[in-house]
Amino acid sequence: MLAGLAGEAEPYRRLLNELSALLRGYYGRRCPPGLDAEDLVQETLIAVHTRRATYDAGQPFTAWAYAIARYKLIDALRRARLHLRAPAEEADALFVPAGADAAMAARDLERVMADLPERTRALIRETKIDGLSTREAAQKHGMTESAVKVAIHRGLKSLGGKYAPQEGGSDVEDD
Repeated sequence: MLAGLAGEAEPYRRLLNELSALLRGYYGRRCPPGLDAEDLVQETLIAVHTRRATYDAGQPFTAWAYAIARYKLIDALRRARLHLRAPAEEADALFVPAGADAAMAARDLERVMADLPERTRALIRETKIDGLSTREAAQKHGMTESAVKVAIHRGLKSLGGKYAPQEGGSDVEDD
């Protein structure tokens, strides 16, 4: 997508070809009788093309394209007075190959923990993800068990303060 936005025709053509194949599978699994999956593929490709200037290069292309595909499906179902039977949790089925969840979670975790001190990141990773006991982590880092517990607690509290919703506020605006 980035190459296409920069004016390179061949990479953009490949992107649209790959996207059309993914969309055929996505709509093929979700379209009830009465809806033409190929029409939805074409509508989505046109929407991606006409709205490509709105794509934020700092965000994953897959999330942006999935949102367009999902809304096209919802619009078509509404026009046909049908109901979407696929849960939104299956969004990754459009672009994410099986087994990619762990890699995506690891990437997101590294982003979230990037502001923590390296030792605190290591302690959280080793005890909360890798399954080391507090005693094993303490021995590995030359710390007491209490110091490990305190470091982990402070690190998690810091993350909670940074990423938890603020009290009294809402992430959703009222209409």
